[in-house]
Amino acid sequence: MSEHGAPAIKPADDPAFQLPESLSALRLPLCIGGLVALVLGWVIGTVAQGARFGMSAYLTAFIYCLTLALGCLFFVLIQHLCRAGWSAVVRRIAELVMIMVIPLALLFLPILVTLLFGQGTLYVWDQPDYAKSNHLPMDAWAEKSRWLNQGWFTVRAIIYFAIWAGLAIYYYRGSVEQDETGDKSITDRLQYWSGPAVMMFCGATTFAAFDWVMSLAPMWFSTMFGVYIFAGSVLAAHCLIAVVAFLLQKQGAMRDEVTIEHYHDLGKLIFGFVFFWTYISFSQYMLIWYGNIPEETEWFYHRQVGAWGWLALVLIFFHWMLPFLGTLSRHVRRNPKLVFGWGLYLLVMHYIDVYWMIMPEARVGGQAATPGGVFGVFASVLCVGGMLALLSGLVLRVAEQAKVVAVRDPRLGESIAFENI
Repeated sequence: MSEHGAPAIKPADDPAFQLPESLSALRLPLCIGGLVALVLGWVIGTVAQGARFGMSAYLTAFIYCLTLALGCLFFVLIQHLCRAGWSAVVRRIAELVMIMVIPLALLFLPILVTLLFGQGTLYVWDQPDYAKSNHLPMDAWAEKSRWLNQGWFTVRAIIYFAIWAGLAIYYYRGSVEQDETGDKSITDRLQYWSGPAVMMFCGATTFAAFDWVMSLAPMWFSTMFGVYIFAGSVLAAHCLIAVVAFLLQKQGAMRDEVTIEHYHDLGKLIFGFVFFWTYISFSQYMLIWYGNIPEETEWFYHRQVGAWGWLALVLIFFHWMLPFLGTLSRHVRRNPKLVFGWGLYLLVMHYIDVYWMIMPEARVGGQAATPGGVFGVFASVLCVGGMLALLSGLVLRVAEQAKVVAVRDPRLGESIAFENI
């Protein structure tokens, strides 16, 4: 123990900083099982409900996993930008997850392949006769087509992934290099570039949200949609960090380094971003409802009828009200088990939010989309479970070659001794 009662900093090669063998042994089963489940989910969705439903379930799983990786990338960037000391012991968890933008770039290829057929398999704007068959004004559609076309869509996707992957690799390599050398100037360098990095991140994330989710309904538009995706991403990232930290401690890693104080801060951020997500969601809905413009209201109309209307109520009561009240108390936020439980719960609700955004557009021949019955829901769960398992196995593979804590971060001592006021 240090003179102030905080645990002394352990040597960099201490077993507490290594990935526990019990978790390391899961990497291959997770990768293989996840890939099988992902393919099986896509096949079941396609056979049971059609190609658009199958690809929509795949896109839902992809966007969900992408938001986790991007939320963790933002967490790393903002900690450096703010020169935060409290987060040093949990930042490596976010660094390991953000690296998954690289395999996610490969997992995006099936989505690009749907554009090669030109039949609107996933994105209806890819149909040659879409505007004519839907009686759209041709002058407006001509302007839309300048943005929504196969070539430019693909180029933009490459740009987005280049920005995310470049930032993730740069910050991960710097952090891991510091584990080996202890060079404090690396922290200064990462902090120096964090401002421009945040701006590039926000631009890429906003336009990716427009391209990959909003363009499923090509005539709909909302300038707040990128912030809506961002709010859910950052909320989910804080939940994921809390869940992974708890699981690592249960397996014997970083037991002394991550304390109740860190769970308290993560709990506060979870509480805050639950409210921020609600604020953005309501603001977007309220402005569109108040404006009452047909091109804007149609998107919400499809999500207020039938099963989607019930799902919207689930988001109101169980993504906002219940976790807002549940994480309001300081006593809850200082209980690691409760923070873990609420984090896990909100990760499920975040998937329901992404599902509600994407799956209503999986309709064929003008028919209103439904959740697809038992087989449709089962296929969607298989897709997201499979992709999560696959990426988790890859995270464990990367974590084997690194530490689970940034062991020579100059603020590690400050983080270990951190106390909430």
